[in-house]
Amino acid sequence: MPTLSVTQLSQLAREIKQWGKALGFAHIGITDVDLTEHEKPLQQWLDKDFHGDMNYMASHGMMRARPSELHPGSIRVISARMDYLPPEAGFASNLSNPNLAYISRYAGGRDYHKLMRQRLKKLGDKIAQHCQELTADNVDFRPFVDSAPILERPLADKAGLGWTGKHSLLLHPEAGSWFFLGELLINLPLPTDVPIEEGCNTCVACIKSCPTDAIVEPYIVDARRCISYLTIELQGAIPEEFRPLIGNRIYGCDDCQLVCPFNSQAPLTQETDFHTRSPLIQPELLSLFSWTETEFLSKTEGSAIRRLGHKRWLRNIAVALGNAPANEAILQALEQKAQAEDIDNMVLEHILWAIKAQQTKLSITKDDEVSLSRKTQRVVRSIQKGLPRDA
Repeated sequence: MPTLSVTQLSQLAREIKQWGKALGFAHIGITDVDLTEHEKPLQQWLDKDFHGDMNYMASHGMMRARPSELHPGSIRVISARMDYLPPEAGFASNLSNPNLAYISRYAGGRDYHKLMRQRLKKLGDKIAQHCQELTADNVDFRPFVDSAPILERPLADKAGLGWTGKHSLLLHPEAGSWFFLGELLINLPLPTDVPIEEGCNTCVACIKSCPTDAIVEPYIVDARRCISYLTIELQGAIPEEFRPLIGNRIYGCDDCQLVCPFNSQAPLTQETDFHTRSPLIQPELLSLFSWTETEFLSKTEGSAIRRLGHKRWLRNIAVALGNAPANEAILQALEQKAQAEDIDNMVLEHILWAIKAQQTKLSITKDDEVSLSRKTQRVVRSIQKGLPRDA
């Protein structure tokens, strides 16, 4: 372990935060590696199968709550926040039009994993170089950005980056929740930061607004019901009971964040790479559904969406088209896609479901009225009132 004095370590901690901001991080905090108190809740969550098909959650056991096992020798975690809210997010105008595809705003630009990891690596190199100049040349660190089994939110909570909200996401009183988290595990006994006091109080807006009631109790999310899980993590068929509730959300869901009062003043990202790329700004469902696999791979290159793959992309859009207002053009597009040779049985199942949904609507009405669930209507009103800049 590097041998630095208490004074040197305190000065280094201050400089780490300055270096972090120069690298584009909005907030840097430092904590120890002790997550013992989270081991029992984590095991209970796994025992209830709330992780769904995300088998990697269970396969790593308690390592997720033991950072020092993940990178032996680590005694501190430098937790970093990077804001991602793009300008002109257009939340309400997007959600209120069921003929448009809603994509979680973290995914509209460049994939954050590589970008943040590179920045954290630069921060680690800067720390190592600084320590070497102080004749402490055995600094050992490792950056993580969703790249290993680690409880990033509890660590960020301990590091003072925010508190864990009832939707299980991290919240900061001045930054809301529109941010990514990353960690730098290190073997330096740096002074630690103080956690922020929770500010949710009696508010349960996130719980009430969840389209699928995935927040089963405060701070506990059943991933099997969560639209982000259903549209991104789930490999197979989306259970029929959830399809009508998904609405036009084809990649993730932001509803629990959209109704949170702390997001009313959330800062816009300083990273232009996180701005929504043009093909994904208020995109029409039929347009996205027409993309060939080659077009999909090209237009999502460098994006987190690309990892979804073309088949699950079509699966998700098919569900949204089934939820869209009655439209002969939609029915025709679905029937045409059902004959395509490049779809598998899983995708076909969702297309046939959507065809049936459209046929049912067309037999009842010929108009093109917007039909939103009551929950979505409430979310749209909350956005217009609480997030006017981003509506």
